[in-house]
Amino acid sequence: MNRTATLFSGLLGLLVLSAAPAALGQNTPVSQQAESGALGADWQNLNASGVQYVTITPTATINAQNPGTAARVVSYSVTFPGPGTYDLYVRMRVNAGGANDDSFYYANGFGTKSPSADTDWITCNNLFNVGYTGGSLPVDNQGSAGTGVWKWVNMSKYSYSETPVSFTVPAGALTQTFQLGAREDGFDIDKLVFGQTGLYFTPAQLDAGQQGTTTPPTTFTPAGPPMAQGKSKYLGGIYSTAQKPFFNRYFNQVTPENAGKWGAVEATRNQMNWAELDSAYNLARRNGFPFKLHTLIWGQQQPIWIETLPAAEQLLEIREWFQAVAQRYPNIDQIEVVNEPTNDLPLNGSTGNNGPNTPGSGAGNYYNALGGAGTTGWDWVITSFQLARQYFPNSQLLINDYGVISYTTNTQRYLDIVNLLVARNLVDGVGIQGHAFETRNIPVATLTTNLSALAAAGKPLYITELDIDGVNSSNQLDDAVQLAEYQRVFPALWEHPGVKGITLWGYRPGHWRTAQGAYLANDDNTERTALVWLKNYVRTTILKNRSSQQTLVQLYPNPTQDGRITLTGTQRIVHVRIVDMQGRSVYTQALHQQSTFALPVQLGAGLYAVQLTEQDGGLITSKLLVQ
Repeated sequence: MNRTATLFSGLLGLLVLSAAPAALGQNTPVSQQAESGALGADWQNLNASGVQYVTITPTATINAQNPGTAARVVSYSVTFPGPGTYDLYVRMRVNAGGANDDSFYYANGFGTKSPSADTDWITCNNLFNVGYTGGSLPVDNQGSAGTGVWKWVNMSKYSYSETPVSFTVPAGALTQTFQLGAREDGFDIDKLVFGQTGLYFTPAQLDAGQQGTTTPPTTFTPAGPPMAQGKSKYLGGIYSTAQKPFFNRYFNQVTPENAGKWGAVEATRNQMNWAELDSAYNLARRNGFPFKLHTLIWGQQQPIWIETLPAAEQLLEIREWFQAVAQRYPNIDQIEVVNEPTNDLPLNGSTGNNGPNTPGSGAGNYYNALGGAGTTGWDWVITSFQLARQYFPNSQLLINDYGVISYTTNTQRYLDIVNLLVARNLVDGVGIQGHAFETRNIPVATLTTNLSALAAAGKPLYITELDIDGVNSSNQLDDAVQLAEYQRVFPALWEHPGVKGITLWGYRPGHWRTAQGAYLANDDNTERTALVWLKNYVRTTILKNRSSQQTLVQLYPNPTQDGRITLTGTQRIVHVRIVDMQGRSVYTQALHQQSTFALPVQLGAGLYAVQLTEQDGGLITSKLLVQ
């Protein structure tokens, strides 16, 4: 769950750096104080605690994907010591607004760029929980520094929704123009450094303008396999630049963190950015992991351009969005159709738990186009699922929300929506997010009772966004605190018979709750105590499930000579999944009250596991031999 606000008040303007070539050796780092240029009209040059820095004057909402105006322009020229490729490092501070104060742009190459051209700029967002403040580790990957501190980030290796770039300086053209662009206020910049690509710089070296080293950091390499390999439930993770290292050593299900949100794909109307979503989908397909799309409909991170369209045109655009996803990704296993319906309506002026949806905030404002409250109170949700069933007939359709097992009143309200969808045969699974703020101080008995209440709707449950904080009451990292909470909460979720899968909402620094210590692995890949325990617990805990011999379902012929099979007695089966002996998914299909199902593909010779999910969330497994 990414709750980054999309009020684009802006930060930082155009910078061009200068340095005397005689003072620099070949390819030594080029550093420049950010405030040393001619600042544009929207800039402030401030000094606090001995640090002089630049920040943007708070303004109204600006363009979502570019600085928007020339008022945020500062010009310099930078002379490099020699030709080569350089990475861009920025010393920054994110202030108290956190996710509302943590973004800016830099140009996607040298030269003067148009302040209003999206294609000229790299968006850098979600910087509130990344970076390095000190220590011996180089400023290389994401880091885990939080808000209110000066920290270094290698922008040439940082990716939010766009591919980062390094900067190539050709021989004979050592003086170049470089630009940074404005986005949110509350974000300060102290210094910029261009360091030679391929070298590693610690924060101290960047502070002092010293040369880096060629020796990469020594890091721990996890061995794998995925924790839940061979289990009847998956344990998945989110896909993003920060979270993808060693993904398939720990997890066997993939959910894109931000790349599947409409605002990330189509920020500019009819210009689709599929790159990161393609990567997440392909990771799942390569490894045979279930792929869950997050999310089609939500009251956050939606395209701003859709907010002011007429309702009929909004509905056409929603249909185009669904169709585009369906055509590009034909084998989606699960889809979170509507996210957080009880907390965040896609409606400007709505005042849900996520805060007021103001114009330009990315709420979508298409609530009424989908039917609004209507006669059921939730017609907009029903319409969303009707469209999803039309465009994704072979995917499991899920609803998703938070706070729904913390309190019985929340559970019942959510169950009312689920039952409306069940009655119309529109939903195949129920998502429960499971963030730390939902489970902390909530008795396990309450969690399990409310899970059982939701399971009574007859659909499998999925914990979709689990994280558990790892700091103590003094806000210091504390492995013991995180371990104790994992040991208290996780078994109650994992062993509940209605829960058929759990997805961790990040496990490395760069986690959306990095400031709360919710990551399980450190910058150097070493495993915190809770991760060591979790691996052992998941791998050694025996889960109960039924075989096809204990049900009315029959599978024949078995063995099969030609790889074709038929299933009968499948009226209560909602999903079929076939995996090979390496745990890779080779076939998935949603079923809709069909009494007989003939597998439409031919399997190669080998031994397979056929996994059937019942309406009540029960899992039936059977071995299949193809000769």
